[in-house]
Parts: sequence; structure tokens; C-alpha cells
Amino acid sequence: MTLLVLHGPNLNLLGTREPRVYGTVRLDDITKQLEADAADLDVVLEHFQSNHEGVLIDRLHKAAADGVAGVVVNPAAYTHTSIGLRDAFAATGLPFVEVHLSNVHARETFRHTSLLAALAVGQVLGFGAASYRLGLQGLVSALRS
Repeated sequence: MTLLVLHGPNLNLLGTREPRVYGTVRLDDITKQLEADAADLDVVLEHFQSNHEGVLIDRLHKAAADGVAGVVVNPAAYTHTSIGLRDAFAATGLPFVEVHLSNVHARETFRHTSLLAALAVGQVLGFGAASYRLGLQGLVSALRS
């Protein structure tokens, strides 16, 4: 089974971007850990990050066309603003888990609403880099049940 790990805007700056909020773990470190977890779960991961909404949408369309089974996504700021990303998930029908490093509900009010949540298999947030690992485990479990 192949899964896509999709990272939204500014996540390429992890490790240096607001470390008190997002921690000091770099995106490469998250990728390495997820690869180890994927091997244990007997799944293949594809990783993709972009700061551009349309590029993320195009990558979702490609994932669906390629037969990817599901997506672990950290939409970052697009969580709260992107109807286009939400519609891409609806259009492709790809099952996904939404993950966030921080607890968005403990932050600014505008971060409390996710445009994707109603379509998601689940959400994992507030556990730092472990949110990705938990999201991957949850998605694999849901897809296999």
C-alpha cells in the first residue's frame, strides 16, 4: 500500500521556524522517522511539500490517479483558508488524516476552524513531530479495517 505524506506552507522551515511553537525537529527528521515507521507497517510512503496551494492540489490529483491509498496531511495555514484543498480531497475521495504539530485549539481563534476536518478519517494535533507518526498509524489502521 502506498500513502502520500503531504506538507503545506512553511513546513520546509521546521527546526528554525518558531521553535517554541513547532519544536526543533526538522522536516527531514520527520521524514526519516516516518520511513522507519512505514517499514514496520509494511507501507510505502511518498513525501511532498509545497508552499503553493495549487501545487498541493495538483499533487493530490496525481496521487488519486496513481492509486495512492490515502494521505497524511499537514495543511498548515491552508487548514483554515483553502476551500480549494478541501474540494480536492472531496473530489479525489482519498481518505486522509489531518495532522498538526501544535494544538491549534490552544492558539489564535482563526486557527480553531479546519476546512478539512469534516472530510478527514481523523485528526491528530498537539504532539509535535509525533503527530505525524500517530496520524500514519491511524490511517493505516483505518485503511486495513
